[in-house]
Amino acid sequence: MNKYNLISGFRIQRIEAISDGVFAIALTFLALDIKVPVNDLIHSEKDLITTFLQLTPKLLTYFLSFVTMGIYWLAQSSQFHYISKSDRNLNWINLFFLLAISIMPFTTAFLSQYIHFKFSIFIYWFNLSLLGQLLGINWYYAKKKNILSINDTEQKEVTKSIKNRIIESQILYTIAALCCFINAYLSIGLLVFIQLNYAFAVFSKKGNVTKYSDE
Repeated sequence: MNKYNLISGFRIQRIEAISDGVFAIALTFLALDIKVPVNDLIHSEKDLITTFLQLTPKLLTYFLSFVTMGIYWLAQSSQFHYISKSDRNLNWINLFFLLAISIMPFTTAFLSQYIHFKFSIFIYWFNLSLLGQLLGINWYYAKKKNILSINDTEQKEVTKSIKNRIIESQILYTIAALCCFINAYLSIGLLVFIQLNYAFAVFSKKGNVTKYSDE
């Protein structure tokens, strides 16, 4: 068994291939929760507009999760730009990361269905938190095993960037989630704002690390 563990999981391309596949499927599944309303009572433009507006929770959470998964896809891709090889443990870390990605269509649908409940926001926040933590574990494991393709100086700089971003994002996600005690839409609106900022770096300071971007 020990010998098998030493020889398995070295092809890093396998992680990237399955990751792209899981992300593609999860992004597609997000849209499946949005269904065109079929209502025999729709007889006018006003009725149709009213029915469409009832889809607001689903459209809002769909947009939030689509941006979120795009951010984490870029984050994982950015890390593997610096990781030169893999091993069995790194594969499993990434498989658990993909587990958290694959469950996001469910947590998104759960949130959109029960958008006024604090528990649904907690479940969604937990999903976000798990993704960030697993990305951090992924990087620190690769650093510990010395399988990064950059020198010590760059390694320290990139590690600091990853650490700061993960800590910052976890704090912001938690603050946004706690705002559900004030108003559910305020909480979700803050999450959307945070993710848009991470996606487009509107308020981010430009650092010395030009190759790296994550969540």
